[in-house]
Amino acid sequence: MAGGSGERFWPISRPTTPKHLLKLFSDRTLIEETVRRTEGVVPPENIFVLTNEVQVVAMREALPFMKPEQIIAEPAKRDTAPAAALATGYVKARDPEGVLALLPADALIKDAETFARQLQQALEVASKGESLLTFAIKPTHPATGFGYLEMAETRDDGLRRVARFVEKPDSPTAEEYLASGNYGWNAGIFLWNVAAFEREAESNAPELVKFIRDFPAGDCTAYLAERFSTLPKISVDYAIMEKASSVATMVAEFDWDDVGSWAALPAHMEQDEQGNTTKGKVVAHESSNNIAISSGRVIALCGVKDLVVVETADSIMVCHRDAVQDIKKLMADLPPEVK
Repeated sequence: MAGGSGERFWPISRPTTPKHLLKLFSDRTLIEETVRRTEGVVPPENIFVLTNEVQVVAMREALPFMKPEQIIAEPAKRDTAPAAALATGYVKARDPEGVLALLPADALIKDAETFARQLQQALEVASKGESLLTFAIKPTHPATGFGYLEMAETRDDGLRRVARFVEKPDSPTAEEYLASGNYGWNAGIFLWNVAAFEREAESNAPELVKFIRDFPAGDCTAYLAERFSTLPKISVDYAIMEKASSVATMVAEFDWDDVGSWAALPAHMEQDEQGNTTKGKVVAHESSNNIAISSGRVIALCGVKDLVVVETADSIMVCHRDAVQDIKKLMADLPPEVK
């Protein structure tokens, strides 16, 4: 799933080049890293990218090793439940007993070997069709920016039953979740076989089932143009997962970071002696704990701390580190040419 809007990492990210199309941590984009992590588990011809129409050109440039038909453009923004139905319909049209994994394009996972091993195991379990599957991330701190899974008993196959999905908690509640040991972060990774998803959608989202069953086996462009925008704009968590009769989760043994804001960078990039995280042309004097990213021009920091400064050819953003989650609130006031 690669259809982000590009707001959280403005001004480097834009609607045509959101976070998953940026090279933040290596010489590869996050979407390429995501695709590469699946290659040892899934045949290359069975890997598909769901994106939106404005990102298709950039996506093909970022993934030149993939065939054009493997990059599917959603003609309208309809959230993750319609994306899940599209993916399931696409698989069913080619294999009625198919199994799929639905992965966010922009998560940072460094331990690709462990991820691949667990993905293979999860696909094997999902193929049996007994449950919808997720991955739970072991919380490392009482985060308030993630949804959680409450995990119940361990099943015979080693997975844990999901008792419920929990929305982003306040700080005291997050502390309780961390202390209990029975909660995991919801990574937004889902796995199922076609029959299992149809069974759950039949009860909770019948319009998705009809969309799946009508899905054509050949070129789906015309079908998507006609039908996709009629689907309800709702997340797969709300539409399906939270109401499903049977959901199980595999606890991740790999590292994971959704890299949700500029403040996530210091955990994955080198810092100087004053705790500054920089990329590009940056000079710092008596400045500490800053994040500075230059795309060309020099950024000079003098006597400042706890700032995020990002420079591009047409914009400069200066933000306190504690306010990075509010960057998207700038969008309404920005001139159209830099949005």
